[in-house]
Amino acid sequence: MPTIVWVVIAVAACILGALGGFVYYKNTLEKKIGRADKYAKELLDDATRKAEDKKKETILEAKEEVLRLKGELDREINDRRAEQMRAERRVAQREETMDKKLDNLEKREERMNQKSEEISRRLKEAEELRDKQAGELERIAGLTAEEATQAIIARVEKEAYHDAAALVREIEQNAKEEGTKKARNIIALAIQKCASDHVAETTVSVISLPNDDMKGRIIGREGRNIRALEQATGVDLIIDDTPEAVIISAFDPVRRETARIAIERLLADGRIHPARIEEMVEKAKKEIDEQIKEAGEQAIFETGQHGIHPELVKILGRMKYRTSYGQNVLKHSIEVAHLAGLMAAELGVDVQLAKRAGLLHDLGKAVDREQEGTHTALGGELARKYKEHPEVIHAILAHHNDVDPQSIIAVLVQAADAISAARPGARREMLENYIKRLTKLEEIANSFSGVEKCFAIQSGREVRIMVKPEDVNDDGVRIIAKEIAKRIENEMEFPGQIRVNVIREMRSVEYAK
Repeated sequence: MPTIVWVVIAVAACILGALGGFVYYKNTLEKKIGRADKYAKELLDDATRKAEDKKKETILEAKEEVLRLKGELDREINDRRAEQMRAERRVAQREETMDKKLDNLEKREERMNQKSEEISRRLKEAEELRDKQAGELERIAGLTAEEATQAIIARVEKEAYHDAAALVREIEQNAKEEGTKKARNIIALAIQKCASDHVAETTVSVISLPNDDMKGRIIGREGRNIRALEQATGVDLIIDDTPEAVIISAFDPVRRETARIAIERLLADGRIHPARIEEMVEKAKKEIDEQIKEAGEQAIFETGQHGIHPELVKILGRMKYRTSYGQNVLKHSIEVAHLAGLMAAELGVDVQLAKRAGLLHDLGKAVDREQEGTHTALGGELARKYKEHPEVIHAILAHHNDVDPQSIIAVLVQAADAISAARPGARREMLENYIKRLTKLEEIANSFSGVEKCFAIQSGREVRIMVKPEDVNDDGVRIIAKEIAKRIENEMEFPGQIRVNVIREMRSVEYAK
């Protein structure tokens, strides 16, 4: 019995413990569920709040973007309105210009109509006078009607011819004045659009030395180093009392630049002896060749030309180291190309072809020191050799009037060449020497018998001589030209060639009073 009681008690205790554990677990679970619900509610509230904030932020950004786009649109509209207004002003200006030209044409037409009416009136008066004179001649002189008619017709024709000639002269004069004015405007516009800076180049270069002791090293023992330098580069080295400086003298800019680079590298290296000098000179020559190629390519790029033969590119680059009266020939050629292109654009001529002719017009100056002949002839031969356009070849040959210009491009290249050379500071030559050369040319020409007048023109490239036709015959003209050319060759020094042009002209002038 007691055992059963204890069993019952144990079972009851287990049941009570289980009930208590269940109640505890239930309470704990309910608390966790409550906390989970609370956390979920907090998450939901936070998410809702963040969503509202994001929504507001998005709306605000959208409004700002709309305002920005609206501002850009307003600016674009304003810019387009301004551009439209400028275009309208340009159109209005052009219309005004066209109206003025139309008024001028109308006035000219009116004057011509007046002239025509005047001629018609005079013809009518002449016919009336003819009728009167016919009757009077028949009455007084006893002339036949046919004879009188012929006399009157001849007189009327003479008067009408005179009036027509006067009208033609007036029209030609007006056209000439208008053409001259337009040409001046085109040249002025080209000069304004293409303004280049020029610095006159000299025939010496100065190299700074770190100290005067370096002069002795450059000279070397018994002058071996300086002789090796001069022999390898073809320049003259002047080492005098000038402190910390060596002067390189040479008329060939390529040689002078080669010597400068070689000496500067020798100074930086510190090893100066004949073998090292030869090595540095060779390296300097290679560097100069690269610079020449780059200069040619840069010139082609600046002028927008393509399809030029690679050999012509190298020859073009050599002009970087060629000067004419102190003016760099490559820079001069680039400027001539731009000027010719600008004037061609104003005249409606092929711009690229004009620029190409301007760029290559002095091509012969790159080789005129190695080959015989004028730079125009050499340049024309080079252009012909490398299959350049016939008009380009002609422009090269004609830019100094060695041949008569036969195209508009040739004339444009002539004008552009003269403009570039005439810029203040572009070329450097003593005025006194220039005047002496021209004076000497004229003195030589005037010293020959039969010479009436002579003029040195084309900056001394041509001397034009007029002889007395009664003293010199056609065969004598050839003899005088040859003798003058020979005396110029013997007595003067000049670059290129001088054209001797002897003219014999017989005129007979009478005046009808």
